[in-house]
Amino acid sequence: MTSHDDDHPHEHDLGLTHDLKVMTRRRMFILAGGVGAASLAAACASSVTGTPTSTSATASATAVAAGSVAQVPAETAGPYPGDGSNGPNILIQNGVVRKDLRKSFGDYTGTADGVDMQLTMKLVDLNTKAAGKGMAVYVWHCTADGEYSLYRNAAEANYLRGVQVAGADGTVTFTSIFPGCYSGRWPHIHFEVYDSLEAAVVAGSDARLTSQIALPEDACKRIYDNDSRYSSSIRNLESTSLSSDNVFGDGWTAELATATGSTSKMNVSLTVGVGD
Repeated sequence: MTSHDDDHPHEHDLGLTHDLKVMTRRRMFILAGGVGAASLAAACASSVTGTPTSTSATASATAVAAGSVAQVPAETAGPYPGDGSNGPNILIQNGVVRKDLRKSFGDYTGTADGVDMQLTMKLVDLNTKAAGKGMAVYVWHCTADGEYSLYRNAAEANYLRGVQVAGADGTVTFTSIFPGCYSGRWPHIHFEVYDSLEAAVVAGSDARLTSQIALPEDACKRIYDNDSRYSSSIRNLESTSLSSDNVFGDGWTAELATATGSTSKMNVSLTVGVGD
């Protein structure tokens, strides 16, 4: 397996101790038996249309058909997790449980500017083959120009970070902005899955799954080519690919989201199989 250095390629001053702490061994994702080729293609396909549409649920509120959901592999949390493992811990701050991630909260300031995005994640507990009711998801991602709040140039902001708890059907939904593409990485969204909200907001150290969502190329190109706020993302996207990315390069099938919408709003969705 290959080690994954998650963020800006010139950021190597965090040291080996940090790298060993935040990097996780990538799991080989598995498909339980019985997945047909047509089902797999439908689950993994990405599309962009002219009119925003919502994604229908793929799992029932109480049970999921065995073999229908792929396990999402573990990935590095990267240098800017904001979960207490490297610097600040947003998970213990009042107000972190929220749907709209575009504004800072608490003592932090600033609002992230970019194309509106609705992110929908459908959690499936692969141990029980049931929807992930009550699981908590912590999401974070970069701005339109590739910065992460709580760190570096955006240290006074805590936008584009937040927690939601899955409902009976295992679904969480966030309102945010479409992430930019910075040098050395494919456009992505970070997330951690916890068995409960209590586990998430205590220390942020017991995540059941830490991984990343890969954004579809056609959606990225459409946003970046038509919005000046993403000017640096155009050239950065041209210089990378999913196959060359140091996180997704060894396989991205279970991590590639579906995107539908327009240049004013994108709907991004992914079904997340959570194993051991």
